[in-house]
Amino acid sequence: QVVNYAPFTLLPSAVPSALFEQAYAVQQDFNLLVDAISQNKEFLEHTLASTIKVDDFTARLFRIHVQVLEEGLAQSVFLGINRSDYMFDCGVDGTPALKQIEINTIAASFGGLTSRTAAVHGRVLKVLGKSKEASCLLPNNPSNGLALGIAKAWELYGSQNAVVMFLVEEVQRNIFDQRCVENELWNRNIRVIRKRFRDVFEKGSLDDAKRLYMDGQEVAVVYYREGYVPKNYDQQNWEARLLLERSRAVKCPDIATQLAGTKKVQQELSRPGTLERLLPGRAEAVARIRATFAGLYSLDMGEEGDRMAATAIADPDRFVLKPQREGGGNNLYGEELRQVLEKIRDSPERTSYILMDKITPQPAVNYLLRAHSPLQASECISELGIFGVYVRQGAEMVMNKAAGHLLRTKAVEHADGGVAAGVAVLDTPYLV
Repeated sequence: QVVNYAPFTLLPSAVPSALFEQAYAVQQDFNLLVDAISQNKEFLEHTLASTIKVDDFTARLFRIHVQVLEEGLAQSVFLGINRSDYMFDCGVDGTPALKQIEINTIAASFGGLTSRTAAVHGRVLKVLGKSKEASCLLPNNPSNGLALGIAKAWELYGSQNAVVMFLVEEVQRNIFDQRCVENELWNRNIRVIRKRFRDVFEKGSLDDAKRLYMDGQEVAVVYYREGYVPKNYDQQNWEARLLLERSRAVKCPDIATQLAGTKKVQQELSRPGTLERLLPGRAEAVARIRATFAGLYSLDMGEEGDRMAATAIADPDRFVLKPQREGGGNNLYGEELRQVLEKIRDSPERTSYILMDKITPQPAVNYLLRAHSPLQASECISELGIFGVYVRQGAEMVMNKAAGHLLRTKAVEHADGGVAAGVAVLDTPYLV
């Protein structure tokens, strides 16, 4: 019943150009890494072993992954749309460094709305008499880049009459972001349908060749914009997810790629030697990826986990405690982190979390424009996301690119949370 505008900053925010370029330069490496993890059953099994004992959601995803592999993958074309998120950490000497917060491998959002944001900030700067500064804003169109990937996967699937299905939530707050990508596909004469898990449960079916049909229409690509948190699932929805995963349709992401984006995998990647095993013979890519890592620590049962839990309880402001969840608003900080860790320090439950060094960016003043909120100058920090798109057919990488960027800014008092969580707002980088 209510349409709200997406929140945004009044002015673009300064971003160090060297770090911006570094984030773009490493994106293809991250695409390769995510794809390699998704194909490595042993790595996923080993890495998630402790987590699936205590985290039911990850365990259920993993069971579907195993079942699909045992049946034999029907899918031969793989599409990844991910977004790698960074902050600019001002270390002891004050020099900013690019540090990865996380990589989102499912339902990475705001590619559509951020394609519109630079034009808004360009207009604001012109109104302020800053035409020269307005001309310095970079063009940015992730919705086109994401659609290119979906269109390529659709083409390789090889059925002219098949549709692309956006799998969407019951209640869509972020619909216009999705419409931007959808319109790009319609402009290429690719039909798009929007369905929920419940529709798939009621009307989805597979034929003998495991082709997926919805309402009698063959589906070439399933683009998930939901399915990343436990509340997205009841028993019917889990059955619908299994049906989709067993199909020949190109899933974006397939379930293995969703598992590749878990926090536990992120922590495992920071261990010495792991990247080298996953990307053999790619020493330069490994170096570029590793340069973006913040300190990540395991809370597995045993000496190392005991030591890290004790360290974090003693000095909680140094760390962030992260559960295996996407979508923002889940991380724990400070006193809350200490209380939770004290409660679970001797229980296997702690293995469903990882610890990460807390990043300290340099704040800057901006105005956050939000419906029904007072307009005031706020001390803000920003987070830069780079969209990556890749398409693999069999063993051959057909497309691998960085597809644009997203800058989100929030007031410093909000430790955690993105735009959809109601904390951050859309922004545009002004390179300095």
